Amino acid sequence: MRSPTSLLRDFASRRDFYAGGLMVLLGLGITLKGATYHLGTLMHMGPGFFPTSLGVLLVLIGIAIAGVAKSTSEDGSEEDQSLLPENPQWWAWFCILMGPVLFIALGSYFGMIPGTFACVFISALGDRTATWKGTLILSTVVTVFGVILFSYFLQVPMPILTWGGGL
Repeated sequence: MRSPTSLLRDFASRRDFYAGGLMVLLGLGITLKGATYHLGTLMHMGPGFFPTSLGVLLVLIGIAIAGVAKSTSEDGSEEDQSLLPENPQWWAWFCILMGPVLFIALGSYFGMIPGTFACVFISALGDRTATWKGTLILSTVVTVFGVILFSYFLQVPMPILTWGGGL
């Protein structure tokens, strides 16, 4: 039988446990913030209903993920579950994180089209198998679909094209 400190050390070194804990914390934060708004009823939902429901769902999913991590650590498998992968893809991570940053910056000053195109283009460059042609086609299709959906159907109040705007 393994000692409690050995079990605790193995349990705390699991990626799934950290992921579950992060989801629980995020869900609790969203739930607490959403509960400050009027919840309403199922027939007449208030502005706090969806965030509170989503936060509770995130907490439940986080508990499930952490529970799976606990059960797999107790079954005796000794596979390496370090927090970072053996060969991290730094370029891919950088591209994926820079996509939303560019959307915010370019969308604020130049509108939805340049912001969406740049976001998808830079994020797609993080894929090692991506080609320039495929990335351009993907960015164009997502931009056209996004403008049609968000600007025309959902009527999001963001300019399609502007110059030096600022929302």
